Amino acid sequence: MEGREKRLPLNSLHVQKLLLIVNRLHVLLHSTALAFMFYYRVCFLFQPTETREGHELLPWLLVSASEAILSFLWVLDQAFRWRPVSRSVFPERLPEDHKLSPIDVFICTADPTKEPTLDVMNTVLSSMALDYPPNKLHVYLSDDAGSPLTLHGMREACKFARWWLPFCRRYKINNRCPKAYFSALEDNAHADFARSSLYVADKHTIKEKYEAFEEAIKTFRKDSASSRDHPSLIEVIQESTIDDVDNVKMPLLVYVSREKMASHPHHFKAGALNVLLRVSWVMSNSPYILVLDCDMFCNDPTSARYAMCFHLDPKISSSLSFVQFPQKFHNISKNDIYDSQLRSLFTVQWQGMDGLMGPVMSGTGFYIKRASLFGNCDSKGSDLLQQKDEFGSSNEFGSSLDRDYTSESVSDQKHTLLEESHLLASCNYEIGTKWGEEVGFLYYSVVEDYLTGFMLHCNGWSSVFCEPSRPQFLGKATTNLNDVLIQGTRWHSGLFENGINRFCPLMYWPTRLPFLQCLCFAWLTYFPLYCVPLCCLATVPQLSLLNGIPLYPKVSDPFFIVFVFIFLSALVKHLLEVSLTGGTLHKWINEQRIWMMKSVTCNLHGCLDALLKKFGIREATFVPTNKLEDDEQTLLYQMDKYDFRASNIFIAPMLFLITVNIYCLVGGVYRVFLVGDWDKLFIQLFLAVFIVTVNYPLVEGLLLRKDKGRISKLVAIPVILPTLALLAFFNLLGNA
Repeated sequence: MEGREKRLPLNSLHVQKLLLIVNRLHVLLHSTALAFMFYYRVCFLFQPTETREGHELLPWLLVSASEAILSFLWVLDQAFRWRPVSRSVFPERLPEDHKLSPIDVFICTADPTKEPTLDVMNTVLSSMALDYPPNKLHVYLSDDAGSPLTLHGMREACKFARWWLPFCRRYKINNRCPKAYFSALEDNAHADFARSSLYVADKHTIKEKYEAFEEAIKTFRKDSASSRDHPSLIEVIQESTIDDVDNVKMPLLVYVSREKMASHPHHFKAGALNVLLRVSWVMSNSPYILVLDCDMFCNDPTSARYAMCFHLDPKISSSLSFVQFPQKFHNISKNDIYDSQLRSLFTVQWQGMDGLMGPVMSGTGFYIKRASLFGNCDSKGSDLLQQKDEFGSSNEFGSSLDRDYTSESVSDQKHTLLEESHLLASCNYEIGTKWGEEVGFLYYSVVEDYLTGFMLHCNGWSSVFCEPSRPQFLGKATTNLNDVLIQGTRWHSGLFENGINRFCPLMYWPTRLPFLQCLCFAWLTYFPLYCVPLCCLATVPQLSLLNGIPLYPKVSDPFFIVFVFIFLSALVKHLLEVSLTGGTLHKWINEQRIWMMKSVTCNLHGCLDALLKKFGIREATFVPTNKLEDDEQTLLYQMDKYDFRASNIFIAPMLFLITVNIYCLVGGVYRVFLVGDWDKLFIQLFLAVFIVTVNYPLVEGLLLRKDKGRISKLVAIPVILPTLALLAFFNLLGNA
């Protein structure tokens, strides 16, 4: 019986067969309709000139090109839906604690003004409190700002942890982020303790300790700190696994601020992670690493054991690089007007990739095997000279590559390791090495997670997607339009950059990467191109409607059914996916709207930014997302009202396009009733109605709302008046 239990699997995979059948049937029907649509478009080009009366070639070609781009992106997108799967884990079948592998935790912060120190420390505390042997857990915080406030916060967090960790273990607390625990509506203690008077008394004591910890951070004198130029600073906050004073089992806790100089490239988050990779290599050298954003706290203590259910599975562990958990957010409203939850990404696409070779690395919430970050470099058995060419000049680092983890390594050699760590965190260390090129997190893109994950898959590694019923990690989503679009611009610029460089998935496709997996990566790099067809389809058919130029088949034409089917097929399939993942009709409309908004703003600016960087006109930049809470913005978000206090570069294109559609809709209706050619212009008229209806909040924000989140007249007038003048001139020109 004992031998049979040892053979029980640690995880299981389930193919979602019904969804698979629905997806493949939809692919068959929709692709058939697309074939008929292109047949209709191509036939037009071969028609005699006299039969094209009333048709203009240029708008026809523009609309046809837009449909071709949309179809291309749709084909790529179907790879995610070819084999959707889900997974189950059985952590109770893991070996005893002393047989579990050690884990390092990497947390990165870059700007204490945008990433509040108290929130960062809550993430640190939640990771220290993971349900994992404390002597096998090591927490590293990278502070790219070199802020004294952050270092002070780490010291205070360590003091509070001596009270917080025993409390969580004693009462089996589920949510081990102190801020979330004390603000929760329901108690997170185990049912056996929830009504205990001793628990209530201890909770009161811990809350007082937390309030003192909170006050110590808020009242700290905030010295000015440069985020650009500062020397390296590394401090072991908690070095022993058992605190000598209170006899509390504590993980290793290390503060790392790498050297930064304006004359040296620092490679943003990837550079910070690689410094942590090197420093942790000489201090703890754990075979597995958890990477977290500074605002992504551990909502459940079991994630490490869940990840080990895959990493310790003998059937997949040899080729498994990382286990990716979904990003969830604690401040999402019911209808999520900005789609900050990224529902489709984590509930549809990542599950689909999991059925192929595994999901993309998603920046946070993943447990990665350290050895997989070697790339093609062989650390085992290589001579010292080769190791220095690949990994750098540190002798201690070179010897640590082959060294197994020992819990006493930091205590025994603290002074030596700190000196070596300063070398590893210096600006010059990576010069002449393969860091960021073949070793560690890659530097060729501001979206280091996508590129590193892509190259891992190309090198033969796989990944898995683990989504337990209770979210393992919770972060803070952007809840105002400006931050959403700024963040989207950065992501889309980085992704599209990978689609036009040597890492283009359709060109870089090696034999070890399955074809469908390649299509998934290609969609991720090319989906910013939605800006081209959406900008075109929001202007060309409408302007043609204004001048009576038909671009689609008549209602009486059999091909009319083809275009109607394609439109309804896409919308109904999206509605089905939203409903199957717990969404509502309101949520579906919101996703349609924000997709349009993002396509003509951050997708457009992201593509332009990537092209400028490609031709050397612009340098890569990274602006941390603002994590500060604004009560007024939060209230608007919770009320499902868009906050239009965004940059003019985002508001202007939306105002331009909505003005074009309203003007052409009014002119089109007048023309249909006056001339009576509704039969051949119906689709164009409907397209204008659809765009105006879906984007009604823009009209509301411009004309009806009186709150601070409305569209400013100072922004609207300089856009709308020239647009109306151009439209009137275009209309006169067309009627001449």
